[in-house]
Amino acid sequence: MTTVPVTARVPGRRGPDRDDWRVFRVDRVRPRTPTGPRFTPRDIPGGDVGAFITSRFRGNDGTRTDWPCQGQVILDLPATVAAPFAQDGVVEALGPDRCRLTLGSWSWTGLAAALGRFGTDAEVVGPPELKDACSQLATRDTRHPFPR
Repeated sequence: MTTVPVTARVPGRRGPDRDDWRVFRVDRVRPRTPTGPRFTPRDIPGGDVGAFITSRFRGNDGTRTDWPCQGQVILDLPATVAAPFAQDGVVEALGPDRCRLTLGSWSWTGLAAALGRFGTDAEVVGPPELKDACSQLATRDTRHPFPR
């Protein structure tokens, strides 16, 4: 096997007294061995990096991308008004002034609180855990109202 000396221009490697780029022979460049601890690469659960990260941020085990708590409500808002605030929820028009919102969160209380950002009445379609969380949140807010 014959080795041919090849040169490479390395950006950012200028000497303090030089205005030009330095040229290095590729056959003389030696990689530095990392000094940190070694690790054994593992497969990502499910095989998809994006899905794994999304799943972990949503409180799942890394194999599912859905929220642990999901519910549906009917909002007294047009779908075009609700959609910008739905984030990753799904908005379905039910007429000119109503829409169905399917939304998820890491907890039922978190999901109930998220509905407050729509600033309108909401009829909880389900599941029962969301209805309970909305009731508990309303009771708590009644007992401890925010100062005006």
